[in-house]
Formats: sequence, structure tokens, C-alpha cells
Amino acid sequence: MSDRRQERLQMVATQIEARGVRDPRVLEAMRHVPREAFVPGSGADAYADRPLPIGEGQTISQPYIVAAMLEAAEISPDDRVLEIGAGSGYAAAVAGRLAREVIAVERIGPLAAAARERLARLGYENIEIRHDDGSRGWPEKGAFDAILVAAAGPEVPPALLAQLAPGGRLVMPVGPRHAMQRLLRLRRTRGGIERDDLGAVAFVPLIGAEGFTEDIRLPHEHRRNEGTSQ
Repeated sequence: MSDRRQERLQMVATQIEARGVRDPRVLEAMRHVPREAFVPGSGADAYADRPLPIGEGQTISQPYIVAAMLEAAEISPDDRVLEIGAGSGYAAAVAGRLAREVIAVERIGPLAAAARERLARLGYENIEIRHDDGSRGWPEKGAFDAILVAAAGPEVPPALLAQLAPGGRLVMPVGPRHAMQRLLRLRRTRGGIERDDLGAVAFVPLIGAEGFTEDIRLPHEHRRNEGTSQ
């Protein structure tokens, strides 16, 4: 067993299971995906209990928040998953071990290209990366059984709700930019949309037609605390 494998096992035990994530499929997926492959450079800090920079003013989310969102999405082996904010591709890789198909949208071109190349090199054949405005989702590919949004919007974009299949779950932080937000789970039922509040988080803003407008702050100012729980 490699040193990095040992680090993954420790990460799952101390950062994820210890904080209450119980879904065995999520835990097993987190044990297998090599987080160091999704962090630029040596990846020495890949298993640190915090978000890490991946370039373009963006970060890879804290391991716990990735696991918590995936657990909340209740992904089954036959599910089709839409991820908004692919970043380095790490969360999509974990979701790819849980679902039949994952489609991830990333608005920053260099990140989308790098994630696409990385996932192909690592052998993830059920993941597709699209460079586009994530706030609109990917309507040509809908409907989705689960939608995960790795950026906070002022509200849940109607376009994303429209792409949620019957019984589907959407997990997304909602709230002001550059301040604490609430992680929400919305479930489409026969009676309408059910909404659960999963707690306080801090994410970068969802930029796009159905999110926030482009921020004028410098990149290092808006990656602070992205993808963390509070």
C-alpha cells in the first residue's frame, strides 16, 4: 500500500467519517480517488483538511465538503449526475465512482481543458467536461438524477431546477457572495420541491447568466475559504 493510499485512508477516517459522513459508497470512493493527481505541483498538501489552490483564482474543495455534498445527493449506480464548477475534476472523479454518468461544466477554459485531460489520463470514461456557463446547466443533456453546484448563488438557478429529474436531488450553497452561505438540498417530488438546510458553508460565487455577475476583486481575494464547512 503506497504512502498516498495511507493518507487517503487517514483523510477519510479523520476528516470525513469523524464528522458524520456515513454513506459507505461515498467513503469507499473517497478512499480510491487520488486527490494528489488533482492538485497542481507536487501535491504534497493534497490531503490537508482545507481547500487548496488549483490556479485561475480557484480551489479544490475541502475533502469533507466534497463527501458531504455527495452523500446529500444520494447518488445511485444508475444515476446521471450534473456537476457545476468542475475545477480540477476531483469531485467529478469521486462522483464518477458512484454514478453511471457524470457531466461537469466549468466556466474557466484552462481549468476545463486541464480537467478533461487529467480525467482521461486517469481512465475515467464516464465523465464528460464542458466549458460553458454553469449557471445554465446543460439542458441538451438533461434531465439529471443529481445536480451538485460547487459555487454559491443568490438563489437556485431556475435552469438547473428545470433539469432535475423526478425524484432528483440538487445540492448547492445559496447566499451572498464573499460571506457565509447555506448548503441546501432540493428534491423534486410529486408534490413539488422539498428543501433541506444542511448547514453553513463558504464558497466562491456562481458566475453566470443565472448567478452573480463577474467580480471585480482580485483572484486571491475570492478563493478564500472556498468549499469549506463551518
